[in-house]
Amino acid sequence: MTHLRAGESAGDMPKDARNEVCTVIMPLGKVVGSEKAMKRVVSVSLGSSKRDKRVEAEFWGERFLIERIGTDGDVNRFAELLLQLDGKVEALCFGGTDIWVRCGKRRYAFREARQLAQLVKHTPVVDGSGLKDTMEREAIHWLQRNGIVNFRSRKVLLVSAIDRFGMAEELWALGADVRVGDLAFGLGLPAFLSSQRLYETLGMLLLPLITQLPIRWLYPTGEKQEHPVPKFHRFYQWAEVIAGDFLLIRKHLPLPSPQSPKPLRGKIVLTNTTTPDDVRLLQELGVVLLITTTPELEGRTFGTNVMEGVIVAYLGRRPEELTPDDYLQALNSLGWRPTVRTL
Repeated sequence: MTHLRAGESAGDMPKDARNEVCTVIMPLGKVVGSEKAMKRVVSVSLGSSKRDKRVEAEFWGERFLIERIGTDGDVNRFAELLLQLDGKVEALCFGGTDIWVRCGKRRYAFREARQLAQLVKHTPVVDGSGLKDTMEREAIHWLQRNGIVNFRSRKVLLVSAIDRFGMAEELWALGADVRVGDLAFGLGLPAFLSSQRLYETLGMLLLPLITQLPIRWLYPTGEKQEHPVPKFHRFYQWAEVIAGDFLLIRKHLPLPSPQSPKPLRGKIVLTNTTTPDDVRLLQELGVVLLITTTPELEGRTFGTNVMEGVIVAYLGRRPEELTPDDYLQALNSLGWRPTVRTL
């Protein structure tokens, strides 16, 4: 395993360090195999069941059973699982959809997701939005402080900002040249926004309407997650950093061709929820640096929804009771850092 030191960039690493996981500190969660009682955190996802995972890990000296169960886009199956697990696990995590998104100082709820969340009467429900606003802001600044990525004037394609508005705000604040792809990756419109003010104005106008639409219209679910449909090639090519939800990044990835065998040569990807197959795909496309904001467990980085579920389960409090400082203190007590991997 190769470690990045503070102030050292990926370009300073030896070539034989490629394909290894690079962290600055000890791994956040230690995989365990004990049969002792443990806290159970389950992510129920509208995504493909082929991405399912079950792992036992240790955080804060306590044992956790973390599961991801995909429903292949079946909303009825999603609801059934919520009802079956309610009261039997420490946290239920929504995957393949957000409940809450934010634009500017306003928060909006997706109608369909909120209705599903209201089925749960006993177990805390999280979607990662509470943790994202803390973890992903800090991730941007940590990468900047430690010289791993200098975002100032760096060309960044952020595939969606409504589910990562904290990341978007910090990128704009650091002077990154950002193109936001919510209209393109969510609605299929070939429009990428660079102005924060314009983005927030459009958000206030459109989000009250967009959040009423079915989830499947906006986000790849089920089998749609498995097969990229190349689109918006010019913006993938333009970007030096491609950031945001991995399934949205994957949705329109350019594929190799005789003219461009590695269409993402030299790019940096900043994301989470990656599997070993995802890492191989990015490597084949020419990505040089993969940064994930959540810890890697048995080769898989789970989503912020799962990490938020772990924190909620550990603290024994409901997500609406937690503040950004609560999340930040929990992350600091774990020694959390983004995971940086050269490919």
